[in-house]
Amino acid sequence: MTLAPPHPTVRSPYQSYVYAYPHKTAYRRLPDRPLLSTLWAPEPKDALSLYLHIPFCEVRCGFCNLFTRIGAPDGLTTAYLDALERQATTVRSALGEAADPRFATAAFGGGTPTFLTATELERLCDIAEHRMGADLRAIPLSVEASPATATADRLAVLVERGTTRLSLGVQSFVDTEARAAVRPQRRADVEAALARIRDTALPVLNIDLIYGIDGQTDATWLHSLDAALAWRPEELYLYPLYVRPLTGLGRHRSGPDPAWDEQRLRLYRLGRDHLLARGYVQHSMRMFRRADAPPQGADDYACQTDGMIGLGCGARSYTADLHYSFDYAVGMHEIRAIIDDYVGRPAADFGHAEYGRRMTADEARRRHLLQSLLQTEGMPADDYRTRFGTDARDDFAGELGRWADRGWLEQESGAQRLRLTPEGLAHSDAIGPELFSLAVRAAMAAYARK
Repeated sequence: MTLAPPHPTVRSPYQSYVYAYPHKTAYRRLPDRPLLSTLWAPEPKDALSLYLHIPFCEVRCGFCNLFTRIGAPDGLTTAYLDALERQATTVRSALGEAADPRFATAAFGGGTPTFLTATELERLCDIAEHRMGADLRAIPLSVEASPATATADRLAVLVERGTTRLSLGVQSFVDTEARAAVRPQRRADVEAALARIRDTALPVLNIDLIYGIDGQTDATWLHSLDAALAWRPEELYLYPLYVRPLTGLGRHRSGPDPAWDEQRLRLYRLGRDHLLARGYVQHSMRMFRRADAPPQGADDYACQTDGMIGLGCGARSYTADLHYSFDYAVGMHEIRAIIDDYVGRPAADFGHAEYGRRMTADEARRRHLLQSLLQTEGMPADDYRTRFGTDARDDFAGELGRWADRGWLEQESGAQRLRLTPEGLAHSDAIGPELFSLAVRAAMAAYARK
């Protein structure tokens, strides 16, 4: 029986964007520095996910708390790729030759992977293919890009190497809103980048948009949505704006803001209904896919499942028993120090896990329910029962009961699937944090921001 922690008082529908559980702020230095070969020995290796992290951007947006630095001094990207290659060689050896690991998906993220030059992108693909053994032309490959770096030569490399999905961070087609989010870009440049992308053979274009920006109105939000829809993107991600500590916008806003919460909820519902009426299917609070879009395999949460290998100093890796990464920071000085440490490491240093969190049976249950429930199709009760030998409705009776009482969870007698209502999906960023364990909450609260 899973013990439910006391639930936090719901103050806002925007508690936290839960893209991975437990969050990196719950990770701690691992005193035993376990060998990767030992960690991965018992793991299934027939459908691994591969993630390569590039921690560089041409500019850091005001809302961004990702592990990335602005620009790169001469020689740093080369040194970083050298270290990435050393890490890949060591990690591939730790997986074992006899097991013949197979990668089912791959992704390049950041930061901005297309910050790299076309030649450097070729090398990044070579590392994934020749060092890790991932056949990029045979599996889904997703790459993140910015308008300024989606140049013709870079796009040509990505297409030739098998990229099936390009995600473009636009956030707003209104120049004043982009500036308010501390994202200096012009709509003309965004449109030019989209034209270049549509001139390629990339099967799936995703456009990221943000709602809740200062000065944004219903009309300007619909304007951005329609500007994006003009390019018929196969996917759209709609993100609520968050203002986090140590970010550019974090210096200007703090504390509860009910009016801002109401604005974001209103714009979310407006955007959701706008896309549903135009042939898009909702897959989560954030993700909308055009009904006729080519399939891309599992949905966005699948990259957070067990069996993920992350390379690069901002990447996470997941085994069934341990989630691990390198040190985490948001502040520029600390990020630069971590990157400098990474590029100076010898190959042998990459054979150990250094920061992470052990996954107990309770945490595994929470993670499974969280990841499944925040998708529109919900969670088949039998999947949970088969994996854990118990019923989620017993293990999480308190949480599920509260959500049902709030109108966030469908209530069907004898239902074989747990599914959020449309209003429940709208409150995904309040539901996710309610599933955090007491231990994870305590570790996150004790994390010293840097």
